[in-house]
Amino acid sequence: MERFPICGNFPGILHDLCEHAMGGGVWMVPIFLVGLFAIVIVIERTLALYFRNNVNKESFVAQITTLIVAGNLDKTIKYVTGQPATPLTNVVKAGLQRVNKSDAEVQSALDEATLRELPKIERRTGYLAMMGNVSTLLGLLGTIGGLIKCFASVSKPGVDPALKSQILADGIAEAMNCTAFGLIVAIPALVAFSALNGKTQHLIDDINETSVSVLNLIVANRDKLKV
Repeated sequence: MERFPICGNFPGILHDLCEHAMGGGVWMVPIFLVGLFAIVIVIERTLALYFRNNVNKESFVAQITTLIVAGNLDKTIKYVTGQPATPLTNVVKAGLQRVNKSDAEVQSALDEATLRELPKIERRTGYLAMMGNVSTLLGLLGTIGGLIKCFASVSKPGVDPALKSQILADGIAEAMNCTAFGLIVAIPALVAFSALNGKTQHLIDDINETSVSVLNLIVANRDKLKV
């Protein structure tokens, strides 16, 4: 007879995972909630960093360089405006719109736009590290709670000696299940954090490098630009 009848609806390894999850006790609920939030953040940040905010920097900068060297400011602005609205293109556009101002004002516009756009790249990624740590701690808390529960039950007077081994085994199983699922949530969350944080830093480096390149191009070709 199934210990947890609901698990009978799942085949193979899913059945085993269900059995272990149900055997983890009440602490499995916050662990699963943390895992769910981590999955949502990973999906949202992956779409944002690898698709919505991604641009071919080399091709983008090469086209801008060609247009600025040719003294074609209007075409440069139109080209940048026609690109997807990413943090990189928004920063470059802010600098190009100040070409008729002094070099210091162009630099200020680039810096201001950079400070405005960077939080859009960095947002929510840091929560994955926190969720990895919280999941581990919840698993540890469930382990301690399970051990306290099983030893307290065994030590009660009047407990049938034949049941003591079963009570002890169930309590230890609950404790170990919490530890296992806490780590199952924590490890992917921390791996995802490292990958997304690396991508975030790469995008930030691209923005900083491109903004300096654009400023240098504007300064070097200011006499050619129609302002």
